[in-house]
Amino acid sequence: MNGRSRKRKGGGGPKRTARLELTIIRLGRHGDGIAEGETGPVFVAGALPGERIEADVAGERGRLLRVLEAAPERVSAPCPLFGACGGCSVQHLAMATSAEWKRGAVATALANRGIDVPVDTLIDAHGAGRRRVTLHVRQESGQIRVGFMRARSHDLLEIDHCPVLAPELEGAIGAARELARCLPGRRRLDVTATLTETGLDVALLSAGELDYAALTGLSETADRLDLARLSADGDPVVTRRDPVLSIGGAKLLPPAGGFLQATAAGETALAALMLEHAGNCERVIDLFAGCGPFTLRLARQAQVDAFDSDAKALAALDAAWRGAPGLKAVVTKKRDLFENPVAAEDLKPHDAALFDPPRAGAEAQARELARSSVATVIAVSCEPATFARDAEILIQGGYRLERVTPVDQFRFTGHVEIVGMFRRA
Repeated sequence: MNGRSRKRKGGGGPKRTARLELTIIRLGRHGDGIAEGETGPVFVAGALPGERIEADVAGERGRLLRVLEAAPERVSAPCPLFGACGGCSVQHLAMATSAEWKRGAVATALANRGIDVPVDTLIDAHGAGRRRVTLHVRQESGQIRVGFMRARSHDLLEIDHCPVLAPELEGAIGAARELARCLPGRRRLDVTATLTETGLDVALLSAGELDYAALTGLSETADRLDLARLSADGDPVVTRRDPVLSIGGAKLLPPAGGFLQATAAGETALAALMLEHAGNCERVIDLFAGCGPFTLRLARQAQVDAFDSDAKALAALDAAWRGAPGLKAVVTKKRDLFENPVAAEDLKPHDAALFDPPRAGAEAQARELARSSVATVIAVSCEPATFARDAEILIQGGYRLERVTPVDQFRFTGHVEIVGMFRRA
């Protein structure tokens, strides 16, 4: 063991805890209340601005013991597991205040980059609730537990209900437990379930090699549970009905376990903003297109070149386009836009560009867009900080940020979607 490792090991003991009264002055980006302690900020989950609280404090973290003076924005959490479950952080915050907090997070991220632009009122896109969920399954001593991770922990919290899920998705919890019974000995298993128009599309992750008995058991269980499709580690186990989503007049069969917006209402809201900003554009490039929730809608009016690194997602998009009448040309191209962004020269034929990257943003692609002559750029993002960074790149390249709209499809969390519209100055 080298000296650095010995030093880490020796300095890793528990921190001293002190019971303190604190006044919360603001709400952090991830939903923690923040107080000013003697040596710096103290983060306390479950506390709200303006509250006087008592907490056990160790370093920069505090554990809420009781609220001495409650903020008027405090409400009763709808889930009895709030605080223990790591999924939600602000169930105790009034919805109107939560909406302004999220809008403020976007405005702050832009201001930190020196970008002064009004931010629209947040659009509530929770709708019927989440249409996708990933459940963790643990098997120990013959017991099967299904749930989410505990807050700030790698330990499993067992659940039998979740208030943010669409009602039709609630059955995924029991389904995960039943499917795990077919895989004895799998100590750890993840189960992703997606709500489609024809039923649940369930994907097992880390299922490992499946023998005949396992495959037979899984197929029989899928039949008993009336699942539309069941797959394991990307390979089909049984398809009883094609799991279908209607998008832009097309019927999409998404890849097993593939990415979709968290709520149907969220996808609709984001797409409506995108189409409004695209206007009468005739040729559009859709960067980070995925399986085409925006591409298929754009193709009602424009030719679309769709780029993504996920071959299965692009294949699903291509099949949906080919099976839909009345859509204009869609060309799919597999490409890693982080390592190999579409060059400014190759963007010339397009009068609009759309990009919807993962949380890391699209820095390399934004630099090429900033050098391009594309008249309209539409940015969709799930992370205010990287959205602001990419916006700064575009603005430095001569674009004007004309509108920013936050969209909330992650109720009770700090997550927020953003749509920005840029025009060539």
